[in-house]
Amino acid sequence: MEPAIVVSGLRVVRGGREVLHGLDLDVARGCVTGLLGPSGSGKTTLMRAIVGVQIVREGRVTVLGLPAGAPALRFRVGYQTQAPSVYPDLTVRENLGYFAAVLGVGAAEVARAVATVGLAGLEGQLAARLSGGELARLSLATALLGSPALLVLDEPTVGLDPVLRRDLWDRFRELAADGVTLLVSSHVMDEADRCDDLVLLRDGVVLTTGTPSDLRARTGEQELDAAFLALVDGAGRAG
Repeated sequence: MEPAIVVSGLRVVRGGREVLHGLDLDVARGCVTGLLGPSGSGKTTLMRAIVGVQIVREGRVTVLGLPAGAPALRFRVGYQTQAPSVYPDLTVRENLGYFAAVLGVGAAEVARAVATVGLAGLEGQLAARLSGGELARLSLATALLGSPALLVLDEPTVGLDPVLRRDLWDRFRELAADGVTLLVSSHVMDEADRCDDLVLLRDGVVLTTGTPSDLRARTGEQELDAAFLALVDGAGRAG
């Protein structure tokens, strides 16, 4: 089966500095792929390129068989940014209602998204009065509207309590079982262990890919955080 995402020779320059250096990557369909790496490694820039909102210097990004950012992908790709992308002067219900109207989905879809992210009871609350974790959940709910074929989630569980993180990851696994592809960036190692595949970025290049078991076998480390450190340190010595 054709990968959901194919990145070939991707170079991105931001602020006069090259952030991604000829990056190549395939992301399998119907899987949860974790995108990990130190701060500044290029994870958010890569995600922006995949959803088609990043100017690229060179290379090609294909998403669901189409060029990234193609109009036909508008309703097939859900994207949660690292910073909440909602309207502070609207309530939870109004925010979701607005995005639902843009996508052409109904009230049942809004209710499902509210339940998925644990915002039931807060539908009438202004977004400006939500906590940081609640704002992150609202932003995630907007990405879930419309049952997209691909979800690109940039740190979706930052600021959430362990119970809600667990519940969201259970939902991610259910979505993948239904054929949805998820690309999820995270700094939390127990979340990495919930992924089917992992991509480790460092300094704008793909350092390694593989399943959690692959990375453990490759490094001889049982703890994923230790495995990642071993790979990063090894690459640093090689460089």
